[in-house]
Amino acid sequence: MLFLSIAALSAHVLLIIAGALITVLAKSLVRALTGLIMTLFGVAGLYFMMAAPFIGLMQLLIYVGAVSVLIFFCIMLTQASSVGEEGQTRRRLKVLYAFISALAPAIFLGLAVIKTSPPVISSQVPREINPDMLGQFLLGPYVLPFELISLVLLVAMAGAVLLGFEKREKR
Repeated sequence: MLFLSIAALSAHVLLIIAGALITVLAKSLVRALTGLIMTLFGVAGLYFMMAAPFIGLMQLLIYVGAVSVLIFFCIMLTQASSVGEEGQTRRRLKVLYAFISALAPAIFLGLAVIKTSPPVISSQVPREINPDMLGQFLLGPYVLPFELISLVLLVAMAGAVLLGFEKREKR
């Protein structure tokens, strides 16, 4: 049983890393979006493995569904060129600097977590929260931040549409 969970965890982590590499290294924006979607699926799988199915489903619905479609519409509305600055050849030194810049914070944060993590006590197992309780919590004391998030998403979508129409008018 432990082997299966380690194999599943490794598969999700590999999916996240592969999607992230596709996102960063792709020359086409649509392929980069496909890599981002792969990464978001891997993160949703990790939520399911952590016994948080509600958060995993929200990851799939909000990020994989809504945000990815919004980004896709932004790409299509702006008619971004397939070969722009991101399509130029990369110098090996810049790739090395980018890799070191990405790896350094991961190493420092990993070491900080290892050094400062509290000892694992079996009584500290988190209890499962019912989605009804979570809904009451979000619509009770945290209703204002919850509504502000939806307002930010609405403004982002309206801005994307506005930018798309402005770009069309200039042509």
